[in-house]
Amino acid sequence: MTTPDFIPFEGETRLDWLGLVEAFKAGHRLPKADIADTFLYRGADTLLNRAAWIDGLGLAVKSATIFPGNTAIGTPSVNGGVCLYSDTDGLLEAVIDFHLVTKWKTAGDSLMGALHLARPDSKLVLIVGAGTVARSLYEAYSAGFPGARFLLWNRTFDKAQAMADDLPNAQALPDLAEAVAQADIITCATMTTDPVIKGDWLRPGQHLDLIGAYRPDMREADDTAIRHARVFVDSFDTTLDHIGELKTPLVNGVISRADVLGDFYDLAPFQRAPEDITLFKNGGGAHLDLMTSRYILDRWRAPS
Repeated sequence: MTTPDFIPFEGETRLDWLGLVEAFKAGHRLPKADIADTFLYRGADTLLNRAAWIDGLGLAVKSATIFPGNTAIGTPSVNGGVCLYSDTDGLLEAVIDFHLVTKWKTAGDSLMGALHLARPDSKLVLIVGAGTVARSLYEAYSAGFPGARFLLWNRTFDKAQAMADDLPNAQALPDLAEAVAQADIITCATMTTDPVIKGDWLRPGQHLDLIGAYRPDMREADDTAIRHARVFVDSFDTTLDHIGELKTPLVNGVISRADVLGDFYDLAPFQRAPEDITLFKNGGGAHLDLMTSRYILDRWRAPS
């Protein structure tokens, strides 16, 4: 039996963002994924397993442990790993660092949406949030929109300023409305339950990328933003009935399902007129973890 590969976070030196986007496109041309999530709880602690199977690509199980109390002892609160299995015989092919898969899946998902929906001449990207995902977005958008400048905003301005100090072509702004007004692309990675992006701030030609909301009670953009934009998602199955960003306006009649124009399984609707406002909801389902893991393993095994 062949020993499976173990791929640490350092394996990202072999990856590139545009290559991952191409892997996503190829993965979505295969039969639609079967996906399932399971949760186990012990008080505030959680074990989440996300599984996906794509005929022709293989199987992946991504396990995440969420222990909020770890922050008090100086260790990460989210940990885990991804097991990637062969589609041919079910053998374990690789165990991949959880943070590596999550980083590239999340930012790559948003980049693919932006490459299809944002104006190609976009030059100013606003990142809302200053955590780990925000730094991944800076990398991904820098690759997808070479020469772009970045604005950074965070509820705690000092964190945005510290991130700007670390990054070329980045400037922190204290006023979110002012930052939104300037940007060509707004990418939002927060943990808010109350919308921080107001539709009244948006102007024609902008692209809004929403990442942070993952529960039914979470939203990053208000009803006005949803109503005025051309709305797209990475997957109908993992967003519409599960995430407050779209579930709440759908339930309340702000929009209908027909107003959500497309997902990655059919890219034909991913079009814009120059003056459109486009909105992309990054749901980040397990099928994207599988596509990302397969891309990582392929790059890991490729000749240097």
